[in-house]
Amino acid sequence: MQDWRWMSASDLGRRIASGEIDPVDLTECFLEALSDDPDHHLIYARPTTDRARKEALAARDRARSDTRRSLLDGVPISWKDLFDTAGVATESGSRLLKDRIPDQDAEVLYNAGRAGLVCLGKTHQTELAFSGLGVNPMTATPPNGLDAPRAPGGSSSGAAVSVRRGLAAAGIGSDTGGSVRVPSVWNDLVGLKTTHGALSLEGVVPLCAEFDTVGPLSRTVEDACQLNAAMGGAEAPDLSDTSLSGKTFLVLKSPLFAPIDDAPQAAFEGALSALGKAGAKLVEGPAEAADQAMEFGACLYTVEAYATWGREIEANPDAMYGPIRERFEAGLRFSGVDYARAWLELRRLRAAYLAETCGYDAVLMPTAAILPPMTANLLADETYFMEKNLLALRNTRVANLMGLCALTLPTGTPHCGLMMMCPPHTERVLLQLGAGAEKALS
Repeated sequence: MQDWRWMSASDLGRRIASGEIDPVDLTECFLEALSDDPDHHLIYARPTTDRARKEALAARDRARSDTRRSLLDGVPISWKDLFDTAGVATESGSRLLKDRIPDQDAEVLYNAGRAGLVCLGKTHQTELAFSGLGVNPMTATPPNGLDAPRAPGGSSSGAAVSVRRGLAAAGIGSDTGGSVRVPSVWNDLVGLKTTHGALSLEGVVPLCAEFDTVGPLSRTVEDACQLNAAMGGAEAPDLSDTSLSGKTFLVLKSPLFAPIDDAPQAAFEGALSALGKAGAKLVEGPAEAADQAMEFGACLYTVEAYATWGREIEANPDAMYGPIRERFEAGLRFSGVDYARAWLELRRLRAAYLAETCGYDAVLMPTAAILPPMTANLLADETYFMEKNLLALRNTRVANLMGLCALTLPTGTPHCGLMMMCPPHTERVLLQLGAGAEKALS
């Protein structure tokens, strides 16, 4: 049974379908592992044990009556603590929202339940999802799943670690500037950032509603595909054609995306070599619109984030970790005119980016420019914290600013990933390419 904890969600689903695995036994396996893990309180904010057992019993009945609802029916997963869960506290990693208890599930959680997925519980995250490091001294900081003293990546920190530590078959997080992809890359997982609006944000605690997206953190591209479909109430597309022959990728090069640590750079170059051997054509070059868009991130993110949470922060500033509070308060430096102009310019740049890159099947970058820093060092120096946070999110933010969908894949080098970006609402194409890249990298 212990092997079940390290299998892909899709493989678990297939074994449930074949009768090899009972969903109740599977859920109990994960619940037992969760309770036995000495760091479980740093990973899960609130297990939903009773709900998980009830959902597993229903999945068992469907399996026995041959009425399973999806490939993942009966598979247990975790949920970041910003997805509303009926009757269970949903606090978005913040003391400002302590004891906030919604009366119904977020729409994506409801849809996943309709597909038969089992909810194991709510995972820790950074405060109101506004950091890429995953360090949260106000509630909990999960250990990195590969090297415990390092930062886990954020803001979907517990989601990633729950999967890496075998405490969930997959995790669901959110991505506003990289919050699915950074914890995925630093824990050697697949992470999917969906197009803004592709999955419902109803019942998701917001950070910046104009950029917030929902996405899975998983062991395989197939899992990400299946989870994305389940949350959208749709059928998963066929990913059987994994050929990269004839595909052309733009390898994004720009002085704005330097420096980069040696290990991520070497891992990225190794990944590119693997893609080339699999038949892909690689072209190095800039995307000038993406370069120009980077300067507007500070205004657009901080203004909306402060507009969303400023009253709560002003009423109780000591409830928030200083560097995170300062990120929110940076929104006060900009005027309404600054914000409106930034959006006008960003919309122009999004169109320009699509025109620049339309001849390529995907755009490639290293997912993160740095290795995960030591958590103790981040907490000891607030300036260092802020510097590393910006570097952690530098590459991933391109996809959010440009309105793209994006996928990070493990490269085989710990904490280092390959990021693939495609135009908005082309998740099917992205996942197909991701499946091909995954095969080449393995």
